[in-house]
Amino acid sequence: STRRTGSSTSLEFQSVMSATMKSSVKLFGGLLQRFTHQSTVCNCEMTFAVYMPACATEKPVPVLYWLSGLTCTDENFSQKAGFGRAAAARGVCLVMPDTSPRGIQIEGADDSYDFGSGAGFYVDATEPKWSAHYKMYSYTTDELPKLIQNLLAGQVTEKKSIFGHSMGGHGALTMFLKNPGMYTSVSAFAPICNPTACPWGVKAFTGYLGGVEAGKAHDACELIRGYSGLAPTHPILVDQGTADSFLTGDVNQLNPDKLKEVCNAKEWKLNLRMQEGYDHSYFFMSTFMDDHINFHADALCGA
Repeated sequence: STRRTGSSTSLEFQSVMSATMKSSVKLFGGLLQRFTHQSTVCNCEMTFAVYMPACATEKPVPVLYWLSGLTCTDENFSQKAGFGRAAAARGVCLVMPDTSPRGIQIEGADDSYDFGSGAGFYVDATEPKWSAHYKMYSYTTDELPKLIQNLLAGQVTEKKSIFGHSMGGHGALTMFLKNPGMYTSVSAFAPICNPTACPWGVKAFTGYLGGVEAGKAHDACELIRGYSGLAPTHPILVDQGTADSFLTGDVNQLNPDKLKEVCNAKEWKLNLRMQEGYDHSYFFMSTFMDDHINFHADALCGA
């Protein structure tokens, strides 16, 4: 059974009982709405946001999943990225999940910015301390898309693409690579390209998976190196600021050159754009957001 949430306007979503709308705001003719639901995979209440362009009232639109970086919630992107004009113009629905489970008590979950709360790293934890809740890989690739198809039935197609920033760029690349055919296209801003070889990844894989070796299954460079299928239909688009402190600081957490190296070895099309003077922030991302929305819309809808 379903129930109507909010007003009776045709843009309002038919909400299944398993998702509750928390807020709704009009944006470039469409609606940006936040929902909560009880996640079976993460065994807790999860929050996600959806932007639905106005044209979805006329015909179903494809879905573009955004994965945020360390410390973020579902709100950082919607408030700072400046995605709305392009998404509305190109007729693309955006879905923005949170970056970790919330509202659960696990010792150490809030001790550091790069592990635990806000830092799920888009893997399914196997370490007992974390495995009951930290299942962000299965949540993002399976449970949430099924909920979206149910929640927005008749307004979205089954076609989807994925992109993200930093930790979320890592998530987007690895989910795309681990699930051939699931996503039409992939792009990233300043992704963690080779997480088994940087402190962020080593910490996450050791804590969630028990070691770096297990993390190779969630490392974009390792996945491309061992990939035996056909090359992706569309190029991989990556934007990286040259003034990014996580690239040029004491430790290179991002390693875009390693991504370029493995793509070249496989003869895959990688459009790695080094953006002069830009940092790791949403100022950088908002500058090039239209390019990414249009890149995915071209792949999903045709130019």
